[in-house]
Amino acid sequence: MKRGFRGFQYKYLPEFVYGGTDGAITTFAIVSGVLGASLSSSIVLILGFANLFADGFSMAVSNYLSTKSRNDLQKKVKSPKINPMKTASVTFVSFFVIGFIPLFSFVAAAVSGTESILRNQFIYSAVLTLAALGIVGWFKGKVSEKNELKSSIQTMFIGGIAAVLAFSVGYFVKSLVG
Repeated sequence: MKRGFRGFQYKYLPEFVYGGTDGAITTFAIVSGVLGASLSSSIVLILGFANLFADGFSMAVSNYLSTKSRNDLQKKVKSPKINPMKTASVTFVSFFVIGFIPLFSFVAAAVSGTESILRNQFIYSAVLTLAALGIVGWFKGKVSEKNELKSSIQTMFIGGIAAVLAFSVGYFVKSLVG
């Protein structure tokens, strides 16, 4: 097996680039957004650390599940080499579309100004996100010919862990700086 700089295996380079790029972009986006909104530095820390833990966990688990699903599929079918442009496009589109779902109630509240949406936007967001994770899990199970319900529950559970991590880190950091 080829080894690069200080024993780093080349086969892990794509995951390193993907994770590092996403981590830098999302964390900088949080910093920029908070500072752009003229919020305090403590908000930068709270959201920044919550992002580092929860998004890092989510990406690691998603990579694991994706690789496992690909391996399960390859066991069943002799598949041709995967087109990197297609996989990149699918990743972007799915990230954008599914990633918008948790924001939908916040956008709806901002656009409509409806009092019931404003009061319950977090609850709506949580329910919509849970449903989206369940649907993604179901498709993962269907494609890999695994139990769809189990796959849905697993995906929703992982999303729940990430949400608890984000909330807990935010709560903890706030208590330190606030």
